[in-house]
Amino acid sequence: MEHPGFFERTGPHTLSEVATAASAQVSGGANPDALIDDVRPLHEAGPTHVSFIDNKKYLPQLDLTKAGACLVIPSLAERVPAGTVALVTPKPYHGFALALALFYPSAMRPMVAAPGAPAVDPTARLEQGVLIEPGAIIGPDVQIGSGTRVAAGAVIGARVTIGRDCYIGALSTVTHALVGDRVTIHSGVRIGQDGFGFAMGRTGHLKVPQIGRVIIQDDVEIGANATVDRGALKDTIIGEGTKIDNLVQIGHNAVVGRHCVLVSMSGVAGSTVLGDFVVMGGQSGTVGHISIGSGAQIGGASHPTHDVPPGARYFGTPAKPLRESAREQALIKRLVARDKESYDDGSPESGES
Repeated sequence: MEHPGFFERTGPHTLSEVATAASAQVSGGANPDALIDDVRPLHEAGPTHVSFIDNKKYLPQLDLTKAGACLVIPSLAERVPAGTVALVTPKPYHGFALALALFYPSAMRPMVAAPGAPAVDPTARLEQGVLIEPGAIIGPDVQIGSGTRVAAGAVIGARVTIGRDCYIGALSTVTHALVGDRVTIHSGVRIGQDGFGFAMGRTGHLKVPQIGRVIIQDDVEIGANATVDRGALKDTIIGEGTKIDNLVQIGHNAVVGRHCVLVSMSGVAGSTVLGDFVVMGGQSGTVGHISIGSGAQIGGASHPTHDVPPGARYFGTPAKPLRESAREQALIKRLVARDKESYDDGSPESGES
């Protein structure tokens, strides 16, 4: 049976209603009574969806989109493809946030457990052999497979599914997530909370509703106090067999491949894609919207700012190929040693007069 989703959607709404909510203008000739029933990314949108573009990196997707309407800045109105209505606004991302709030008004404060319900909601479906320790909360319509143990004080939010032979650690929270088999989630882990999405502005920052999910595949292990944000529109995905250390942050819409290793205090920014068997050293981190190729290794405390090729080893800030970074460090070391000798000798190079 298909999962019902985690958020209730209103509508459909007319194009005019969507434009008004998003503080946008409908381009000339469009039918203001056309119906829009959802908000989707450019590459997924269809004729009854509204989308947006706020980053030139995604202009190729704009050219190919099938969206019924798209929020764009004035200079892009003429670039919107035939069949897509331009909703013109100086702030498409702000408009996108407002449109999401129109369709998903409950996304700002989603339900985890039904008020007044017992610790294990009567609508939850637990297979034989599930163990629920004292103080754990199991929300409505949760599904948990046999052999899974939910430790004391853990919270499993509404409509979450958890597979078989999993372990959900004490005081952890799992919401807006679909979890596979043999997954270990240690104490204090937070899965499925809002992604860090704000439309920035000089007068304040508008919160963007986050309506995606977290997908955790089989045999994943997530260390204590790690966090995995749910997606904004798409899903945040953790591939099978991946091992995540304590205090790791995974941002919204990130995709982590199979059998990756993320060491303590590393971070994957929103919409970053990691291939399979990627290793990220301790305290390393990525910027958003880049790709780390399969088999790549990111050194400890290193921070790539652009795509990393498959199998590469990168080090430093900004991260560079290991050999290049090592040569730069050796050169700096020699320059520092030379300057130190100049100062010790009292030579003119030391700046003395």
